[in-house]
Amino acid sequence: MRIMVVVLVPLAVWTLVGLIAMWPTDVQQHIRSDASTYSVEGVTTPEGRVTAVNEINCDGLEGSNPSFESTCADLSVEMLQGPERGQTVNVTLTAAVYASGVEPGQRVRLIRVPIPDAPAGYQFSDFSRQLPLTVFGLLFIGSIVAVARLRGLIAMLGLGFAGFVMIQFMFPALVSGSNPVMVGLIGSAAIMFVVLYATHGFSARTSTALIGTLFGLVISAALSFAAVKWAHLTGVAAEDDFLLSNSAPDLQLTSVVICGIIVASLGALNDVTITQASAVWELAETEKDAGKIFSRAMRIGRDHIASTVYTIAFATAGATLGVLLLITIYGRPLLEVVQQEQFAGEVLRTMVGSIGLVAALPLTTAVGAALVSLTRREGEPELSPDQSRPRNEGDELLDIQ
Repeated sequence: MRIMVVVLVPLAVWTLVGLIAMWPTDVQQHIRSDASTYSVEGVTTPEGRVTAVNEINCDGLEGSNPSFESTCADLSVEMLQGPERGQTVNVTLTAAVYASGVEPGQRVRLIRVPIPDAPAGYQFSDFSRQLPLTVFGLLFIGSIVAVARLRGLIAMLGLGFAGFVMIQFMFPALVSGSNPVMVGLIGSAAIMFVVLYATHGFSARTSTALIGTLFGLVISAALSFAAVKWAHLTGVAAEDDFLLSNSAPDLQLTSVVICGIIVASLGALNDVTITQASAVWELAETEKDAGKIFSRAMRIGRDHIASTVYTIAFATAGATLGVLLLITIYGRPLLEVVQQEQFAGEVLRTMVGSIGLVAALPLTTAVGAALVSLTRREGEPELSPDQSRPRNEGDELLDIQ
């Protein structure tokens, strides 16, 4: 633990000082309020209930393709919020949105644009998803807490803290034009310090996992910067990227790509390092030789790395399936299509994250094996993994057995 203190305390101080020095203030000065419909003064998104659906032809409507016939819809919506509450307004749905299915009784959100000396204008914004998000959110939290109990609850609190750091520090700092590598490293390190120790307790095992995680983050940050520059990724791959650039003139879109790769590495790094540290401590219960502990733990780690690489790749494919489907739509050679930014960015994100995992695995294993060996040589009491974690119900019965 003395060795851990010497290594981790300076990193913790650096993280805290970085948060204070780079914490964004007066972010609104870096945002243009006239670049997006949602940010214009007076524009709101009130909720309404669909009362009638009438099919119409898409000819002449925005977003329609005149080369083939398609069906759009005219919705009658009873306003449930806003100055026109109780009144009925009409909005138009494009063919793609109408094809998803819409029925009377569904709730939708409309864009209300105030017009001087005239009735407000309304446009369709999106479907209201408050109820399903709430229900699935409660099911998610309930299932985690029911199975993992106290540790699951702490993990949920840690997830909330991670969201706080990203929304209150990382996103505003990027919008303000801060260095993306520093923002990604400082924000990610702050999250890992709190999440790992809060969830797994203060112990040499957790500290070992933290060192491996931070090392992997540094590798991922360096590689992400090099990959974005070398591959000349601009960050402009979709219509939303143009909107982001116009709304935040001080934000470089390459910063979004670099910081995105760093953040994407967080979850997998945490999973691999904490599992690898636990494997070392478990093996140390029956094996005394540090070299053998390292080699046996590495065999476990290799299997874990193989499965985690699949996890990263499939998670990326699932999250960007709409983009990947364009490979079929374009009908061009795969090696040619994959070089386009929208595909190359996802491929590089997967590969850089995987390299960070591979680099963190042996370091975490070596640090853990060395700590176990040093502890024995100095004659200090060995701390088993169970002694450093929150105790759950039933642990007393296991102790008796």
